[in-house]
Amino acid sequence: MKTPAAVITVSDSSHRGLREDISGPRIERCLVAAGFEIVATMTIPDEAAVIISSLREAAKQARFVATTGGTGIAPRDVTPEATREACDRMIEGIAELMRSEGRKHTPMAALSRGVCGSIGTSLVLNLPGNPAGAEQSLQSVLDLIPHALDLLAGKTEHSTSR
Repeated sequence: MKTPAAVITVSDSSHRGLREDISGPRIERCLVAAGFEIVATMTIPDEAAVIISSLREAAKQARFVATTGGTGIAPRDVTPEATREACDRMIEGIAELMRSEGRKHTPMAALSRGVCGSIGTSLVLNLPGNPAGAEQSLQSVLDLIPHALDLLAGKTEHSTSR
């Protein structure tokens, strides 16, 4: 059975129909190729209250929720703050790994403020709004996601073999 995933694009201009969302569909394709089933997609404005409610709603439907957009340092970039508010716990290492790997491609990766956390047994991951940056960031941590989801679901048995 495929793991259900949701993709949320956070972009005022895409939400208003002024700019085509390229990052969201790109993330969807990556997740499908990795064996996830996309059960929800949405494009929402850069509004903290909307982001918080959208994350919580998506986490009811999907085990993995990826956002794209709103992770920079511009005044309207509030996705990380909203994600912190929506999540039960933060998982700092995943975001640290994304920025570390991103720095190999661009020095601008240090300006990304994306975070990762959990809502119940669902994992929430903020990705940059830049399509290439979003895909590269996701790919840099994608192999960790299934294990993180197992742990969140309470599957904590460790193998005794080496």
